[in-house]
Amino acid sequence: MLLATLTGLFLFCFLFFIFILIIGIAVGSGGDKNTVQVKDNSVIELDLSKVTEDYSGTFYNDEYSFLNSEPHEGLSDVLKAINSAKKDDRIKGISITNGMTTLGIAQIKSLRDQLDDFKKSGKFVVAYSDNYTQTDYYLNSVADTLYLNPVGEVDFKGLSSEVMFFKDLQEKTGVKMEVIRHGKYKSAVEPFLANEMSPANREQITAMLTSIWASVSEDISKSRNIPLDSINSIAENLKGRTPEMAKENKLIDKIGYEDEYHSGIKKALKVKKDEDYNSVDILDYVDATALDGLMSGAKDDIAIIYAQGEITGGEGGLTSIGEDPMRESFKAALEDDNVKAIVLRVNSPGGSALTSELIWREIELAKKKKPVVVSMGNYAASGGYYISCNANRIFAEPGTITGSIGVFGVLPNFSELSNRIGVHTEQVSTHSNASGYSLFTPLQDNTREVIQQSIERVYTTFVNRVAAGRKMSFEEVDSIAQGRVWTGSEALKNGLVDEIGGMDDAIKYAAKLAKIKTYNTVNFPEYEMTFEKLFAGLSGMPFAKTKEEFIKEEVGEQNYQMIERLRRVSQLRGTQAIMPYEINIR
Repeated sequence: MLLATLTGLFLFCFLFFIFILIIGIAVGSGGDKNTVQVKDNSVIELDLSKVTEDYSGTFYNDEYSFLNSEPHEGLSDVLKAINSAKKDDRIKGISITNGMTTLGIAQIKSLRDQLDDFKKSGKFVVAYSDNYTQTDYYLNSVADTLYLNPVGEVDFKGLSSEVMFFKDLQEKTGVKMEVIRHGKYKSAVEPFLANEMSPANREQITAMLTSIWASVSEDISKSRNIPLDSINSIAENLKGRTPEMAKENKLIDKIGYEDEYHSGIKKALKVKKDEDYNSVDILDYVDATALDGLMSGAKDDIAIIYAQGEITGGEGGLTSIGEDPMRESFKAALEDDNVKAIVLRVNSPGGSALTSELIWREIELAKKKKPVVVSMGNYAASGGYYISCNANRIFAEPGTITGSIGVFGVLPNFSELSNRIGVHTEQVSTHSNASGYSLFTPLQDNTREVIQQSIERVYTTFVNRVAAGRKMSFEEVDSIAQGRVWTGSEALKNGLVDEIGGMDDAIKYAAKLAKIKTYNTVNFPEYEMTFEKLFAGLSGMPFAKTKEEFIKEEVGEQNYQMIERLRRVSQLRGTQAIMPYEINIR
């Protein structure tokens, strides 16, 4: 009886919790999102802690309408909001207070450009931080005035990249990764083949970092009015490591505490010292202005299809690219008579070669009916370039990592491990190749040859796709392929992209091709929201964490990265067109 009572109480509490949660979601989803009132004489607080992707998704559920949502937490939403703020008389400026971001270099470049354009309206952008990381300083340096805490520092030292190698780990554990590849620069698999970096990989990473640093330092030089030679001297000699040195070298404007920083904003707004000034969080302002574009009265649309994350196939998701949502997105855009052009926003290091080919085909078919323009984000490499190469026009940021035209296959092998622990296998077959590849026997030469032929076939197809899309010969593409990565600036020179510019530039060019002057934008893909996904952490609820977040908390960020790399390689299926994801710019 006691057990039955406790079980009943537990079930009641659990069901009651679910009921309250559903009611809360229904109320939250059904209410008016534009409840935030933007007051006169306000400052936008640019908090980017929740902004991690270009597109935060559109979610639907055919049975439960309260699960429908459009979060408006993507970088694209933020950029639109800043553009609206430029013309909003209620907004006087933008404040970045201890701003920390996980956005990539290309995304930050887009944000800086938007903030720079915002300043042209005569409104201010100011920034304060207890400590500026190098990435955050790149963003904050666009501000009119930069404050630094009296005991803070500016981490300004140039760019570096660290690569992990696992050859010894394989030998110690008996778990080996069998690698078959094409492309001397295809270094995504290099960590499983050696304990040190190859000259080819060192060459491409050095060139990439140099190109990105050139773009970053040029932007900082322009914003801070510091000569480029001085910028490099500051980085080389760590001249931002104390507030006094940072100010002396013009990296910052003022040394002060956060309360002094806010006093400066009050003075600019002509607010009394003992009163608070009006402020609005950037995501609240996004919600408050989300419908502004729809009020333009334009009848024509430009569809923006976001391809972000690894190319995995199937359903994909918000941070992975599958052929199903891509196919559905292109179909919806082509069938909608109001949509006059398509912009494909690519932020992907690549992945499955087969899925890349399927998405390439969708673009090839779409081009016959409507213009397709590509906007590259942080990455559009390998498979990410595969799905971009046949667009009518390709835009990239200077720091975009692209190219990596090469393919590989990775096959985990446990034969050494199984022998060590006393597990042995034998095979019986009707034909010599019937057994195919086994995890528990060494990779046979004939099997390796068959896989190598498949790799070569995919590589040849890949290069031919690029050659046709970029109007180049096979030999011209092959000479800049071989798996080598390029920055957007380098890709412009070798013909892999057409123009340097952000998504706004791509949208304007798409409108030009479609011969329209006024238009709205509509976002794709749309994702089905189920209860399973809701409780997997996709709802934005802080207590609904994913298993990855729990693991990261337990083992730490660096250990999680190593585990994640091993897991991702072990899950690869089929031929891969993916960039060397070991590259981490710090």
